[in-house]
Amino acid sequence: GVRDSNEASWTQVLEVLEFMADATCVPILVDADTGYGNFNNFRRLVDKLIHRDIAAVCIEDKLFPKTNSFLGENQPLADIDEFCGKIKAGKDAQIDDDFSIVARIEALIAGWGLDEALRRAEAYYDAGADAILIHSKESVADEILAFTREWANRSPVVIVPTKYYATPTEHFREAGINLIIWANHNVRAAMTAMRETSRQIFEKQNLIWAEENVARLGDVFVIAGNEELAAAEDRYLSKRAETRAVVLAASRGRKLEELTEDRPKCMVDVRGKPLLHRLVGSFNDAGVRELTVVTGYKANSVEFPGIKTVENIDYETTGEVASLACASEALNGECLVSYGDIMFRSHVLNQLLDCDADIAVVVDANWEEERAESTKRTMDLVQCSSPYSADYFDETVPELTRIDSTLQAKEVNGEWIGLAKFSEKGSKMLRAELEKMSEDGSLNKASMINLINRLVEAGARPQVVYITGHWLDVNDAFDLARARNF
Repeated sequence: GVRDSNEASWTQVLEVLEFMADATCVPILVDADTGYGNFNNFRRLVDKLIHRDIAAVCIEDKLFPKTNSFLGENQPLADIDEFCGKIKAGKDAQIDDDFSIVARIEALIAGWGLDEALRRAEAYYDAGADAILIHSKESVADEILAFTREWANRSPVVIVPTKYYATPTEHFREAGINLIIWANHNVRAAMTAMRETSRQIFEKQNLIWAEENVARLGDVFVIAGNEELAAAEDRYLSKRAETRAVVLAASRGRKLEELTEDRPKCMVDVRGKPLLHRLVGSFNDAGVRELTVVTGYKANSVEFPGIKTVENIDYETTGEVASLACASEALNGECLVSYGDIMFRSHVLNQLLDCDADIAVVVDANWEEERAESTKRTMDLVQCSSPYSADYFDETVPELTRIDSTLQAKEVNGEWIGLAKFSEKGSKMLRAELEKMSEDGSLNKASMINLINRLVEAGARPQVVYITGHWLDVNDAFDLARARNF
């Protein structure tokens, strides 16, 4: 905070008031010191306060910059006519009939006596003040009660009994005082509590005492209005469920030879991080946090915070679909399925997540360029209902009709990169097909190609999300070198 000497500008005070008005529905009376300048400053302040739903403002008849009423003896007062002009300007600027201007009289504080206080009160009331705040720094309320007797309820009266706090409140009621301001005790209570809490934490080097003696954290959220925000989120935000991901990473990767003697391919280092860590990071960056990794070879070496692992203990004799079946519990709601040896740019995953189809697959239309760079790799070639188009206005929705590594070039529209998305309905279709494959004995040896083709044959229409490069998979040392420059 700053000192009570007009060190905060009225615009700074206004900013705080805006937050206060948003946080409460009770009327707010603003202590505006001397009005932050002359009549023009004050009428602008009144206008701004009204636009922020502030109920009232109080100004005091001191000279700018003000001095705190309880500090020092030199308390120069404003000229009566000048202060009355300020009140009139504020009332003329008032566009809300319910807004009030309270005139605070400092004559008793300055030692100018009761008669001067009454003279000023009369002038300020005639100028349009809605209430008079009479202030005193005496430890007893005698001069305050004397003022109220003489004033005789000509207007509402406000007091601030910071110094004469021992006076029973009933005496103020009997005197006809309309409003009492207990000015700073919450701030002072907070200071005491913060000092004691800080001392306890410093001495004990833990939070046990603090947690037993301070407000619950939940109370903070209640006061801040988190319940209202949660209700608003339910009304206005998309009800889209959190997307999960299953990563198939059970294989060794024999083409990497000695690099996979003690770890699976997914844990091979790529620029200082295991390949799997980079893949998980890509999912996390897109908001996909719930990941299940299917391990197999050297399963104990697959470690990463925040992921769940399930092991395909028969990885050497089974295929990709058997690994996927190990993670069947994760195939609920919206779900991604990914090979564990691929890397891709962020926009690839974002495009897939934006697709609303029940089943969607990412297909690289630049498959021929990829084949030229990696002649030894088996490619998951895809035939689609329509080819890739770079035309921004082309609204054709391509669908996968067949996936087969033996397709002829003239039949191929691209290569599946090993990344697919299933909606809640798509996940149900996927689980149902896995169950059928288990029943007919084809599950253990099946590849993802077999599974996707079976889904198509069963009536599914996987939508194709075309990309043009910006991904790679790691099968051998050549691919690993490319990955390190990706």
